[in-house]
Amino acid sequence: MDTALEVYNGVETRTPEIQPIKRRKKQSKVWEHFTIQFTQPGCRRAFCKGCNQSFSYSNGSKVAGTSHLKRHIDKGTCPALVHHHNTQDSNEMTTPQTAKSETPYTDKSETPRRRRYRTQDRSACVVFDQDKCRREIVKMITRHGYPLHMVEHPGFVSFVQTLQPQFFDALSFNSVQGDCVATYLAEKQNVIKCLEEIPGRFCLTLDFWTSKLTLGYVFITCHFIDSDWKIQKKLLNVLMEPYPESEQALSLAVANCVSEWGLEGKLFSVTFNHPASKPAAENIRPLLCIKNTGILNGQMVIGNCVARTFSGIAKDVLDKGKEVIKKIRDCVKHVKTSESHEERFVALMEQLQLPGEKVLSLDDQTQWDTTYKMLVAASELKEVFSCLDTVDPDFKQPPPSAEDWSHVETLCTLLKPLFEAASTLQTTGSPSAVTFFHEVWKTQSDLSRSITGEDPYVAGIAKTMKEKADKYWRESSLVLAMAVVMDPRFKMKLVEFSFSKIFGEDAGKNINTVDDGIHELFSEYVALSALVKPASEDELSEFDKFIIKERAGKNLKSELDQYLEETLLPRVQEFDVLEWWKQNKLKFPTLSTMARDILAIPVSAAAFDYVFHVEPREMDEYKTSLRPETVEALICAREWLRESDASSAADVQMSSAIVNAET
Repeated sequence: MDTALEVYNGVETRTPEIQPIKRRKKQSKVWEHFTIQFTQPGCRRAFCKGCNQSFSYSNGSKVAGTSHLKRHIDKGTCPALVHHHNTQDSNEMTTPQTAKSETPYTDKSETPRRRRYRTQDRSACVVFDQDKCRREIVKMITRHGYPLHMVEHPGFVSFVQTLQPQFFDALSFNSVQGDCVATYLAEKQNVIKCLEEIPGRFCLTLDFWTSKLTLGYVFITCHFIDSDWKIQKKLLNVLMEPYPESEQALSLAVANCVSEWGLEGKLFSVTFNHPASKPAAENIRPLLCIKNTGILNGQMVIGNCVARTFSGIAKDVLDKGKEVIKKIRDCVKHVKTSESHEERFVALMEQLQLPGEKVLSLDDQTQWDTTYKMLVAASELKEVFSCLDTVDPDFKQPPPSAEDWSHVETLCTLLKPLFEAASTLQTTGSPSAVTFFHEVWKTQSDLSRSITGEDPYVAGIAKTMKEKADKYWRESSLVLAMAVVMDPRFKMKLVEFSFSKIFGEDAGKNINTVDDGIHELFSEYVALSALVKPASEDELSEFDKFIIKERAGKNLKSELDQYLEETLLPRVQEFDVLEWWKQNKLKFPTLSTMARDILAIPVSAAAFDYVFHVEPREMDEYKTSLRPETVEALICAREWLRESDASSAADVQMSSAIVNAET
């Protein structure tokens, strides 16, 4: 019988019955971990040196090969080998050079699919890159909003030391803070480059946040239409205002933004997230005219965004009905805060054979839509609540009366159009002013009908709602109407129709205001286009001048008049107004430039997830403890990185779709 040492060294002693065969020395490194022994005549097995587990090797003339032996080593299933690596890792750091000699065998001939499972081999060959690790941890903190101090928390320190002891020497609050600011500055250059390529003007929204330290924070976002006629937005600044109540706070923030980002001569409109005082708004108007002379003398200042207008109106409605709402909330609280109570409620609902599954939940009083949904669900289940005291002995309070339920239905009726209109801000990626012209007009019409109704309870609430709706309409109707005029399905016709319904006898005056404004604005764009010099002179430049003089002599209709006199397009739902202007920009070169800027005006400054909030958002205590520059860097970089990730994901998805289409 061969000895293990003889077999392992490739020198085999043969019995006289077997003809000696000269064998080459085994080259595979798997034999560093295995020996071969005869277990019975003609049958040999491979034994692991570490755990002494045996594997088939040969039986007669049939040889099993070494793949299964490699898997035993490479996949870490050998207990002795796993224990060896764990002990070594805990005592000293494995350098790339030593790791190479201690790494289990990996055959170069294996396919890439099989190599993906060689986690031990792959990780041992990765070279530690401290700069890359710092960049990644900064991106992690920025993307997810983690506190910078987390790098000094004992749990995190222990975790990092386990992974890579050398890396922790480079981590501290100050170093991470510096890296975050550096990341912000690098991403800022990409945003600057993006804005430089935009052909049109920019519209700003100001979202005001409060804090417990009485400091204010102004979030400034610019909205624009890119060269492909797609509406875009970028968060530009998060500016701390030590005296947020002052009349200069917002104008100073806008002036800082305009100067920092080079927006002089490119600003078109400003929209506030929350109502600003008249002096505060007047201080902003001159900023719209910096190197931008004559653009309606700074009239494109929208004193309040539509989301905040609807939230303010909804808050008034809820305040009027707070007594009955409290009764409903207490009933819902009784059901939802006890499993036994909810079981009795469901049993009673099934006993009454109410159709469908009703969703009942407590409201969050900072978001008015949750209160509306609670009232709607409770109203649909009023029969259950009315009988609940008969089956639930724990239900001690008197159920709502018929009059209470009547008031609840009234509240739901008044809140429904507001809820549907505000929901458009969430369901639509970039809701246009055209969309909200319809929503505001419809809301105002509904409120006018409610005021003239016979129910004094409804009329009283509707009157309060209409006052705020009228205020928003007076401040924003010009901008909303201009956007409607730029829609070839409506033009001035919808303005004339809707104003006659809203203003009655004063409709003519308000229609003329829109008509004069749109013509004045177009004249300013014509004047600006005349100042733009052609990029290069060619042999046809004189011909262009000749045509311009000829048209002026014949007093031809302007692009605007020609556009307004053309037949309206069919009113279809799936209509992309920006795509229409993209296709017709050669026909209306100056008017399309004006349309691009008007249609970029945002109707809301509220963030996507905060459309229904009734109070200003509040900066958390941790961020208010940081330097203002660091807060701005963290928040802006977070938004920019998210946009970059989304763009990369979209590119990958599009590339995949193209490949699938080609195949």
